[in-house]
Amino acid sequence: MGRVILGQRKGAGRLRVPQADGAVHCRRGHPHWPVVYYGKNAQLNIGNVLPVGTMPKGTIVCCLEEKPGDWGTLARASGNYAIVISHNPETMKTRVKLPLGSKKVISSINRAVVIVVAGGGCIDKPILKASRACHKYKAKRNCWPCVWGVAMNPVEHPFRGGNNQHIGKPSTIRRDAPAGRKVGLIVACWTGYLRGTKTVQEKEN
Repeated sequence: MGRVILGQRKGAGRLRVPQADGAVHCRRGHPHWPVVYYGKNAQLNIGNVLPVGTMPKGTIVCCLEEKPGDWGTLARASGNYAIVISHNPETMKTRVKLPLGSKKVISSINRAVVIVVAGGGCIDKPILKASRACHKYKAKRNCWPCVWGVAMNPVEHPFRGGNNQHIGKPSTIRRDAPAGRKVGLIVACWTGYLRGTKTVQEKEN
């Protein structure tokens, strides 16, 4: 039996299986107390783990192993899945389609889970307010909020200060500028929009 664990700021929950070392990703369609079978003799049911070489073509899997025994490194994000395309019994290789559309050839003994990862579409919900964005980016480091330089104080940015939010000087900067001043258009060959047309004359042979 397994137990579903809901993690903070995680799209998909975790499924604690007593026989496995650690927790595995929770899949869409799992009951709260599922029975998970491992091995090549396991049936092709939702949640079971078995080698991709024993799966028929078109099977939807997740938590796919890139190398044998790495406990699944492909198709692990919320709502992601991979598709088994073809098998080569002579070389013991299997061709799969990854979530981004690329094809990959892996060993047929690599294991995978027969289901889609839970939590699909979690990023489609609108944020609507800044406090939700704050909790969303807590897992990152210094990536939110993103403040414009013209909105900062004079001691914080070269484009700061003034009664209006404007740079007030050319934003180009030289290559050997110090770290605190090297902002804006660094070593720009030209600035602004391209204007006018250029006539190209072909040489007659």
